[in-house]
Amino acid sequence: MKKIITIVTSFILVFLLTSCNNESLQKYLVKSQEKQGFITFDVPSSILQLRSDNVSQETKETLNSIKKINFVALPFKDNAKEIEAERVQLEKILKNDAYKSLIKMKDKGIKLSLYYSGQEDAIDEVVAFGFGKKHGVGVARILGDNMNPAKILKMLNEVKLDSDNVSLKQFNLLLSGK
Repeated sequence: MKKIITIVTSFILVFLLTSCNNESLQKYLVKSQEKQGFITFDVPSSILQLRSDNVSQETKETLNSIKKINFVALPFKDNAKEIEAERVQLEKILKNDAYKSLIKMKDKGIKLSLYYSGQEDAIDEVVAFGFGKKHGVGVARILGDNMNPAKILKMLNEVKLDSDNVSLKQFNLLLSGK
């Protein structure tokens, strides 16, 4: 009986220790909010509104499929080692089988990768990961229920930011570090 308890206890300890090492994107986003030098913000879907009530029901449903947008970035400010460490950590998280690669691009020293989770026609999460040695590292996550990428692109022509709640100038100042 003592051997069984020892074996079960050992198994539980090993399971707990290996589980703690697997960091999720959610944990990364939460931890990054507490780190110095990081830019973080969450945008609820309520900040998006339609330009007109004269839009299709499909467009309204598409907008309602988006629940939240999270953004975390570490801009370059003579902190190449920290940026590299964050890049490695994010790449490790995004290698998880839950994320499927959608597209990878490289332009002007910046690498951008898009991932999604869920089914191709019913996406629950879209992740954009960017890295540039002279720019920094960042990740944006769009959470939703059964999002359809084609419908979202079509909807973007009918959506604007709610100017009462957010100013694009504020985002530009935030990202430039001023």
